[in-house]
Amino acid sequence: MPLDTDSPTTGWTGGQRAFGDFAPGLVHYTDQVLFDEVWERPGLSKRDRSLVTVAALIAGGNIDQLRFHLPFAHDNGVTEQELIEAITHLAFYTGWPKAMSAMNAAKSAFAPDRVNEDDQND
Repeated sequence: MPLDTDSPTTGWTGGQRAFGDFAPGLVHYTDQVLFDEVWERPGLSKRDRSLVTVAALIAGGNIDQLRFHLPFAHDNGVTEQELIEAITHLAFYTGWPKAMSAMNAAKSAFAPDRVNEDDQND
């Protein structure tokens, strides 16, 4: 199924906010192709796309991107408990260190006050 280049944009500007004029090609692909076109395709719900994206990021060990996509998944309807369970499940398929890093990102995203308390107890 080809991408629909005639559809209106969602107004996504995350790439522009992150890179401005520094990397215009990446900004274009992030804002207009990835978020305006791919994320808007009808084949999967945004909730399902978020869950798949989180799983892929964990499998790849992409924690910086996960820090954005965990709250984004929550905004798209995936509960915190579902995300925690997905990370736990993925530990057996992606490796324990990746799951532990992902869980730290989830804890920072969903329980930032508990992260600070734990850091003080070390």
